[in-house]
Amino acid sequence: MESLKNRLKDYRTARGLTQADLAVRAQVSRKTINTIENAIFVPSTILALRLARVLEAKVEDLFYLED
Repeated sequence: MESLKNRLKDYRTARGLTQADLAVRAQVSRKTINTIENAIFVPSTILALRLARVLEAKVEDLFYLED
């Protein structure tokens, strides 16, 4: 079964951002960022696009399917 994986933490830390920094820029809570990074929560399309914009990445660079 496929599952959604992410590289959010890798991109965030590469840009020197804390979870709180990213949360403010993406207009969500720090807990939301934490739960996405830990694959507990799957972001909406709008939030995924917003995170990609903040991190200057493509959505498919941040999120991917794994078998």
